[in-house]
Amino acid sequence: MKQNRLTGQPLMLALWLSFFLVPVNVQAELNEWTYQQEKDRLTNLAYSFVRSPIPQRGLSDNIRLEIMCKQNKLQFVVDGNALIASQNRPFDMDYQIDQRSPVALKMKTFNDSKQRGYTDENVAIIIDDMLSGQTIFVRITTLIKKVLAGSISLSGAEVPIKRVLSDCGISELKQQMTADDYSKAQFEEDFGKLTLELQQQVLQKLKVIMQELK
Repeated sequence: MKQNRLTGQPLMLALWLSFFLVPVNVQAELNEWTYQQEKDRLTNLAYSFVRSPIPQRGLSDNIRLEIMCKQNKLQFVVDGNALIASQNRPFDMDYQIDQRSPVALKMKTFNDSKQRGYTDENVAIIIDDMLSGQTIFVRITTLIKKVLAGSISLSGAEVPIKRVLSDCGISELKQQMTADDYSKAQFEEDFGKLTLELQQQVLQKLKVIMQELK
């Protein structure tokens, strides 16, 4: 009898730990930005990604974001956890960092999903915006004109995002950006830092440029 009690103790301890530790790990994944590595089932090639937490329950849709490095190429991914569009179909999405102007994106669902979409255009700019803010608000217009929306905290996003960038061989985002990549949101942020006199000079130059383009 004594031996049975002793051999049963490790089993009870293991059950106790699994009961308490598994929910903690799941809760951490839901509330934090997490870095992960997986293998593509079709190509057997490894890839990495960082996944956002789920927005606060009851106030938003269950939208999640991912920054993915696959075959040395960056992708910005959104998971709406609901019908967005048919597979491999375009859809519209906006994101807004803090109180800045919204940025419109053209996304496309994956070949095997109606709930997940991606873009591989200007991903460095999107990441640069994310790393300079506190929250990101996401709004998706679905095929049936339903709007999915959610506000996601960017706290804790920098370290895992930079791990994904490192996997893609990127050390500095600004090195990936050209003059053509200069977004409206970035212009407005830089413009707001100028003195009134410099703002007037910039506006005069823009006026000349706009007149030449007409």
